[in-house]
Amino acid sequence: MTKSISLLLISFCLLFFLTIYATANDKPDPYEEIFPEIGYKTVEDALDDFEQHFKHKPKLPLRVPPISFTHHFGRFNNLDGDMNDYFEVKMISDQSPQNHFKIDVRPIQHKHTFEKYISNVFKLKNGKDATYIKDQTIGFNLLVFERDNWQYVLGIDTDVSDKVTPEILVQIANSIDF
Repeated sequence: MTKSISLLLISFCLLFFLTIYATANDKPDPYEEIFPEIGYKTVEDALDDFEQHFKHKPKLPLRVPPISFTHHFGRFNNLDGDMNDYFEVKMISDQSPQNHFKIDVRPIQHKHTFEKYISNVFKLKNGKDATYIKDQTIGFNLLVFERDNWQYVLGIDTDVSDKVTPEILVQIANSIDF
């Protein structure tokens, strides 16, 4: 009887430690593996794809939000002809998942409208308006503006919107003119 209790106890302990070991080693794949699997590549390579498709290269901001990022990815989303095609930049951190910034660029003739979501309007240094959208339902606060026949949408995760304010997004937008 004590022998079977001992075997049961040993089996239980072994199962417990194997479960802990498997859980500890069950880490998600790193971003370097995940993002290329869904079409992301370097920002430069994706921008080249976008430029080849539209025969014109958009300018990107020189500034980024004042939070840390571990990864930068780009993707040209060639969905269904020109209507829904756009260029996308993602800046993320595998150490602070809320540090997530994105830039979408699409031709102005296929721009998205955000009128019903506008929270504020800012004047960029080139004289154009930029609309700020604060919307918890999408998880991002957005700054939308037009420049050189492109529509730009800068997005920051709402979890870091206290660090990346609308004024900082405007500074980032203005850095295109640098």
